Amino acid sequence: MFVWLLRSGADLPADLSNELARAKIAMVGLPRESSERYPSELSGGMRRRAALARALATDPRLLLLDEPTSGLDSVAASHLDELIWRLRDVLDLTIFLITHDLDSIFGICDRVAVLADRKIVAFAPPEELVASSHPWARTYFNGPRGRAARTAATRAPRREGRRRAP
Repeated sequence: MFVWLLRSGADLPADLSNELARAKIAMVGLPRESSERYPSELSGGMRRRAALARALATDPRLLLLDEPTSGLDSVAASHLDELIWRLRDVLDLTIFLITHDLDSIFGICDRVAVLADRKIVAFAPPEELVASSHPWARTYFNGPRGRAARTAATRAPRREGRRRAP
């Protein structure tokens, strides 16, 4: 299934498409046989990884992710966050992540733009948003879920890798 989707969008020989598909599938941690399955035959986390592999097929420099952990259990969401973090560094990607998942925000984001009142009301590293001057942002990042996500992120082993300059 995945190989067919890759071939339909690229003008590549079949053997090269197959090789590229296998490489991207392996890159996101999916078993090789998952390439023969339809999305309905995959778990939620596997579907997210397959979508990520398809997005990486053309070797982009910028990756846009819209709520990648939405609907996943906490273990699958954490694994996907780790994968996103690793791919960012290995592939030297810029990732634009749209999310409300506080674990993802504190766990993998370098900078966060907070949207409220139909505009960006704060833009800072996640650790600095707890002191935001905007009431909604301050409440969101200091609420029970924000405190739990911040605590979990500080207890997690520090990830190696670059942090981009502002």
